[in-house]
Amino acid sequence: MRWMRAAGRGLLVLVVVMTGYVTSGVRADESASGGRGPLTLATAGDLTGYLGPLLEGWNRTHPGERVTLVELPDSADETHAQMTTDLRDGDRSRFDVLNIDVNWTSEFAAAGWIRPLPPDRFPLDTFLPPVVDTATYDNRLYAVPYVTNAGLLLYRKDILAKEGVPPPRTWAELEQDARTIAPKYGLDGYAGQFLPYEGLTVNAAEAVYSAGGTILGDEGARVTVNSAAAREGIGFLARGVREGWIPKAALTYKEEESKRAFQDGGLLFLRNWPYAYVGASAQGSPVAGKVGAVPLPGPDGPGTSVLGGSNLAVNTHARHPDSAARLIAYLTSEPVQRQVLTRGALPPVRAALYEDPELVRAFPYLPTLRASVLAAAPRPKSPRYDQVSLVVQAVVHDAMSGRETPESAVRRLARELAAISHR
Repeated sequence: MRWMRAAGRGLLVLVVVMTGYVTSGVRADESASGGRGPLTLATAGDLTGYLGPLLEGWNRTHPGERVTLVELPDSADETHAQMTTDLRDGDRSRFDVLNIDVNWTSEFAAAGWIRPLPPDRFPLDTFLPPVVDTATYDNRLYAVPYVTNAGLLLYRKDILAKEGVPPPRTWAELEQDARTIAPKYGLDGYAGQFLPYEGLTVNAAEAVYSAGGTILGDEGARVTVNSAAAREGIGFLARGVREGWIPKAALTYKEEESKRAFQDGGLLFLRNWPYAYVGASAQGSPVAGKVGAVPLPGPDGPGTSVLGGSNLAVNTHARHPDSAARLIAYLTSEPVQRQVLTRGALPPVRAALYEDPELVRAFPYLPTLRASVLAAAPRPKSPRYDQVSLVVQAVVHDAMSGRETPESAVRRLARELAAISHR
């Protein structure tokens, strides 16, 4: 999943007043020199270029704590590989602060690569409640939420209006419309991110969760996927490809490929992150003004999205841990979080911003996204998450490709996940 992916439309450029909030949550009794100094922040590729200016604001007012930005590839898998390689170097690591996918928190914490953080240094009570859970492991805070995300169902509101039907709330309605309405307009029915990579893990987890199931419990110690709900969720995806309302081409889609198919006018429905709504609605898009967004459907009503986004963590071997914590407090302050949305088109973690009238006018999907985030669930927590994700991707892709039935796929998932949990 490309958590830094966003559309390049900065609607507002705000002046950041660098007083007060920069050090909010920083204890007054800490000495000026203790643990303070220059930092390196590692992140996946910033495709909109919004992060550099935010850090320039920090650097202007904190000349002794300047931050150097290191951009890794925008692919989550490649970023993960480069970060873990660096972290294994221990005190020779180059990175002080890490902008990590929300689902790496457990893995990095269990490996001892990131340090626990004192919750009272950060305004966690001002964040959307579900996002804080993504930053914890073993009941301790190991990171601070920075960007959140939840999947939305984008749809062609012009076409549904012509047909006189509302956007789908259930899987049955989605299937019916994708199978009957889309072909009338020369469109494919529905797509998500179905290439075997992190995006497919997300889509599969959403299908299982929406049907009432789970994949792992007890932070990876217990396998719970062998259930009727998991068979129903994976069966929903496999049936779509088999019956044709999910095009076979979608088995090769990541975020950007699926966004392009929808934005170019080739899809009736698309599961994607909010950045795709922003891009499809932007001036010059072939479907501008024709796009709506609703929560993901489920078997009997709105389904469950998987929480996306990223958290900010401090390397166990960070050179200046106090400066690292101060930088995180700055990046999660309300004025900066506002810019994360307006300049980066990325969903902020501050709850109040989702009810700001000015922002809602500029980003009409915010109320829908807020509801989706509040109802969302994290991906399976495990200290071996990278292995868990690879298994889910491979098995679900086999089921969607017709190489395995949903029933046998779920049994295989249970066996392979159990083998990982007992290593």
